[in-house]
Amino acid sequence: MKSQLQQFAFRWLLNSLGLWLAVRLFGTGYAETPESLLTFLLVGLVLSIVNSLLKPLIIILALPALLLTLGVFMLIINGFLVYITFKIAPGVEMTFWHSVIAGVVISLVNYTVSSFVESQSNNKEDI
Repeated sequence: MKSQLQQFAFRWLLNSLGLWLAVRLFGTGYAETPESLLTFLLVGLVLSIVNSLLKPLIIILALPALLLTLGVFMLIINGFLVYITFKIAPGVEMTFWHSVIAGVVISLVNYTVSSFVESQSNNKEDI
């Protein structure tokens, strides 16, 4: 089993990749520079920290809306967390509704890569 630090680092890299992809798809006034890799690593770290600290609290507070919409409100919560991240981290900006769509993109990237890595590790254990 992976340690907590390894899981956090993996999520951090996935969040950075998802943010980079979302910004490339939706554009935000971001100019590609040699520091762009560091920018997205920093923004990914901020998103990972925001997710680990604020997401559980926001989910508890939004539980009635989540139950009423059968979980669809989670898209708005994820978008809100991405929006907060862009407000905190320097170098990249995005509107709220683009942040909601970016949250969907980040979730898809996280799900796809995590599933692939998990299936690869299960295949290695079978050998």
